[in-house]
Amino acid sequence: MWTSWWLWPLVAICTADQFRDQAERIMQGTPVIDGHNDLPWQLLKMFNNQLRDERANLTTLASTHTNIPKLKAGFVGGQFWSAYVPCDTQNKDAVRRTLEQIDVIHRMCQMYPETFVCVTNSTGIRQAFQEGRVASLVGVEGGHSIDSSLAVLRALYHLGMRYLTLTHSCNTPWADNWLVDTGEDKAQSQGLSLFGQTVLKEMNRLGVMIDLAHVSVATMKAALELSKAPVIFSHSSAYSLCAHRRNVPDDVLQLVKQTGSLVMVNFYNDYVACQREANLSQVADHLDYIKNVAGAEAVGFGGDYDGVSRVPSGLEDVSKYPDLVAELLRRQWTEAEIRGALADNLLRVFEAVEEASDHMQTPEEEPIPLDKLEPSCRTKYGYSQAPSLHRQLGALLASLALLPLGLCLL
Repeated sequence: MWTSWWLWPLVAICTADQFRDQAERIMQGTPVIDGHNDLPWQLLKMFNNQLRDERANLTTLASTHTNIPKLKAGFVGGQFWSAYVPCDTQNKDAVRRTLEQIDVIHRMCQMYPETFVCVTNSTGIRQAFQEGRVASLVGVEGGHSIDSSLAVLRALYHLGMRYLTLTHSCNTPWADNWLVDTGEDKAQSQGLSLFGQTVLKEMNRLGVMIDLAHVSVATMKAALELSKAPVIFSHSSAYSLCAHRRNVPDDVLQLVKQTGSLVMVNFYNDYVACQREANLSQVADHLDYIKNVAGAEAVGFGGDYDGVSRVPSGLEDVSKYPDLVAELLRRQWTEAEIRGALADNLLRVFEAVEEASDHMQTPEEEPIPLDKLEPSCRTKYGYSQAPSLHRQLGALLASLALLPLGLCLL
């Protein structure tokens, strides 16, 4: 009787240690690729992207969810760093601001080459794993960053962008965001406009992953139907567990399953528990749910660290991924399923996107109609006035032709 009283807590502790040890063993071979981290935004806000500021030292920086020691402790082997600029830059300086955020990601790799290596393809990720460095990729968070320009889209691709979130929390002139589903914004494109469809086709051609975090349900469905390659939700969770419109509903999860796409679960408390407080177990619930509905191949991690104000207890920073993996092992996830969620599912999607790309295909060229753009301070070069000029010239010539007749009548 007394033996059993003290034995069971000891067994529980030993079992917990066993799962944690197993998690670390798995992650040594398959480190986590996280879909979304906003450290570059914190570097802008705190240091105006001045990495040589001694306070910005990523080895000692303590006020963020992310630093180099935490990344190593969390077995992070791949990270999509978010090149995020807010919606209030739309129709203003969004492109410039986005370029600056991509630049700071590149400079992170330059300044800390022993830790980070900037890569642009799935092969680069695998090579970084072998080298024990963090494969660093650029995800541009918000379609407003391309300023409705296919040329800007292509330029960002050449600078390393490998996913584009179609919207942030605002409509673009060609895609609707999640606030449409709450009634806070009005639908402008009913999902995707004709130009929005062209953007997706060009992303497929280039090999840029389509990210549906932040978009409306109509946009999700339109993109999943149109894309020739699997898509991702870089940082979203399951709507059935937390009825927040940033999350993915069941009918869309079915489309995720049918298309071989991927939902990378967000850790933000408001999307995990629909309240200010959440815990690690509830994040595991979302991973379980998506696995059960869309399949084990459809789930990944998209922590949203350094982009949110509240994270679950037990997942306080990027060092805590092994604890989440240990919880999944406790829930009897297989090692193959764990490796899938950590990295293999994302690599599969990335490779499918690369395979579907075709740089020999003629690029899309049709620009967005001028009347779909807000005037603000933008110029109109390239939007030819020739048709109206020809009409004006024709009218002028007609007037001149009538002039002799008028003179004769005088």
